[in-house]
Amino acid sequence: QVQLVESGGGLVQPGGSLRLSCAASGSIFRINAMGWYRQAPGNERELVATITSGGGANYADSVKGRFTISRDNAKNTVYLQMNSLKPEDTAVYYCNAAILGTTMRLYDYWGQGTQVTVSS
Repeated sequence: QVQLVESGGGLVQPGGSLRLSCAASGSIFRINAMGWYRQAPGNERELVATITSGGGANYADSVKGRFTISRDNAKNTVYLQMNSLKPEDTAVYYCNAAILGTTMRLYDYWGQGTQVTVSS
């Protein structure tokens, strides 16, 4: 069994910063790509950023230059540093990871989501 647990969401004013964390635990052999997605009310879930096991990052155009994704492989944790936040960044943010378990089966896992609200 594998779990992804997110933390770090909250309410912030426009222009502010937040840092999200997502820790994977359980029967893990190796974690491949990890990423963050978000879903605003009435919208589909969209990609925010992804990072490979080697550290290669990919970002949605809407967050380039403001958000930074990183990971600590020793801690099985992925981070999302969000700067210069805008009201349109308001959404539930979900962590995602492609994890090879100790059974040698590769599955896609999701966290429970953490709310980010940008408002004055």
